[in-house]
This record gives sequence, C-alpha cells and structure tokens, in this order.
Amino acid sequence: MGRGSDAVPDARRAALLLIVCLAARAASAIQDGLLPNGNFEEAPPKSQLNGTRVMGRNAIPHWEISGYVEYIGSGQKQGDMLLPVPEGAYAVRLGNEASIQQRLAVTPGARYSITFSAARTCAQAEQLNVTVAPESDVLPIQTVYTSSGWDSYSWAFQAAGSVVTLIVHNPGVAEDAACGPLIDLFAIKTMPTPRSSKNNMLKNGDFEDGPYIFPNTQWGVLVPPMDEDDYSPLAPWMVLSSTKSVKYVDAPHHAVPHGARAVELVSGMETALVQNVATVPGQLYRLQFSAGDAGNGCVGSMTVQAYAARGSVKVPYQSQGKGGHTRGVLDFAAVADQTRVVFVSMGYIMKPDGTLCGPVVDDVSLVSTRNHPARRLLL
Repeated sequence: MGRGSDAVPDARRAALLLIVCLAARAASAIQDGLLPNGNFEEAPPKSQLNGTRVMGRNAIPHWEISGYVEYIGSGQKQGDMLLPVPEGAYAVRLGNEASIQQRLAVTPGARYSITFSAARTCAQAEQLNVTVAPESDVLPIQTVYTSSGWDSYSWAFQAAGSVVTLIVHNPGVAEDAACGPLIDLFAIKTMPTPRSSKNNMLKNGDFEDGPYIFPNTQWGVLVPPMDEDDYSPLAPWMVLSSTKSVKYVDAPHHAVPHGARAVELVSGMETALVQNVATVPGQLYRLQFSAGDAGNGCVGSMTVQAYAARGSVKVPYQSQGKGGHTRGVLDFAAVADQTRVVFVSMGYIMKPDGTLCGPVVDDVSLVSTRNHPARRLLL
C-alpha cells in the first residue's frame, strides 16, 4: 500500500515537471520583432575583417555565414555607386553563392512570417533564396519599389520543430563575386490561425494579420509571389505572379480605408491577390470591398477589377494621392464548391520619383445573399 501511495505523488510531480518544461519551452520561443542582431549593428571583430569581407564563419554575432560575405557601412561606395543602409550604420552583402543563417527557438507547428530588407547593387536580375526546412522559396528582388533602392520583403513558414534555422542565400553567379544584394533588418512575427466569421466568409478580409512592419520604415512590406501550396505571410491571401509583388501598408504611414493595414496593388495586371473560399453551387453571394489610394503621392486613374466565379466588376477611382476610397460590390452565383476571389489592378502608375504604385484594397467581405435553390423548390 505504501509503495502504491508513493507512486501517486511521483506521477503528479512528473506531470507538473512536464507542464513546467513545456511552459519554459513556450516562453523561450523567440518574440515578435527584430531578430537578435537582425540589424547587424553588432559588428564582427576587426580581426575577422579583410577590408569589408567577413572572414570568420561565426564572426557576425548571432549569425553564421558561408561564402563571400561583406560587412557594409553606411555611405560606403563601390566605385561611383553609393551603398546605402536602410537603418542604423551597417548592413551585409551576400556575394555569389554566399549565405547567412541564424538558429531560432520557435513553437513547433506554429506559423511565422519573416520580414527583411534588401537592395540590389551591381547585378540586375538578383534574387534571394530563403529557407526554413522543409520550406524554401526564391524571392525576386530585381524590381525596385522605393526611391531609396531598399524594399522590405516577407516570407512565411510553419515550424517543424522547436529549433529551426533561417537561411538566406544568394544563388547569383555575377562576374564580380562581390556583386550581390545588400540585406538588413530581419524580424519575425507569429502568425495567428486565419478564421472566418458569421459576417464574413473570407478570412483576414481586413488584412489586419500580416507580416511584421518596422515602425520606423515608411515603405511597407512586399508580399512576393508564391506557389499555391506555400505558406503566405498574408494568409490565407495568396499573391500569384511570376516576379512581381503586392505591398502591405500600415496606417501610421499610409491612408488605410479600414483598420490599421491594407494591401497596395503596385504591379498592375502582372499580379493577382487571391483567396479561395468554400461555396455552394447555385448559391448567390455578395462580395464587397474598398478601393482607393494610400495617400503616398500616387496620382492618376486607378481601376481595381474583382473576379468571383463567372462574375466580375471594375471599380474606378481617380486618385489625387492624398488618400480616400470608394466601395465596390459584386453579386455572383457560385458554380463550384470552392470559389476563388481575385483582385487585380488594371493599370500601371508611377510616382514622380519613378517608383511603382497603385490602388489599395481593404475591408473585403463575402456573404450569402439568398437561400440555396434546392430549398426554394420545397416551398
């Protein structure tokens, strides 16, 4: 009897220890915001530098490098070309086949988005391969969407374990080994599970859940094109294109029709913003959305076209570049058990500084407007 009674407290202690260990693991998972030395302001020792080239594999605090990697200071030049740094005093440049990586403590099964800034230098068709195993994608960075030359990009993954490794690799093969993209400002954000509501069949229709935006950056975050089975940093919305992106913008720096976030369609007809939603064939639905301008000096005639099933609607908007929006409505009948909602900008607009811009889309909702036809036959 005594030995059996001792087993009960032992089991309780073991269960309590397991709970404490799980809680400690959850608490140790990385927090939203800048990654450790994500802005590269912690410099490598001078003994690990040969000019600008970083020589030691672990010379940059919190990072591990491979290949030709340079530590670039603000205002530094390559020939006649100025190498700007988006924030702080330093950034990193990845040469041919070079990579940089960092191990991250995460929650297994959770979804995360990564935000980082990148700038093209002397190569034209530059791209970056971003990996957190088993996910990996090549992000095109040849199109520049800001006058500074720096853009922020986002990418998402689902954690396969409690520790993952973020790898950013330059697959380029430029003639000059040092002719690669500059990178800076790495941040992470835990992504909530997208949910629909009784008032909206679409998930994340107000775009409030998206990648991390640095408070001191005014250019938003690009959501690059992705395969349909990829995790989206704007889930469950997807960006379909070959090389172009949409821009995720915030209310502190842009005119947002509703809430704190919206999407700017900056790539014209080359990019579609889409979401698939479960529907009933023959059922009638109403899609509503806001279309306008981000108040960022994007002036001109804008048109957002929305598609769903066999229906479509064009919503024109004359932008003065100072903010404002109008509402669009599309009534349609579903033709399948899944309907793809699509938004496209029908034109290309440039700001006076030559950068691409376009209409914003926000506050998107989808509701059923009539009972299923089969029910009406019983009346």
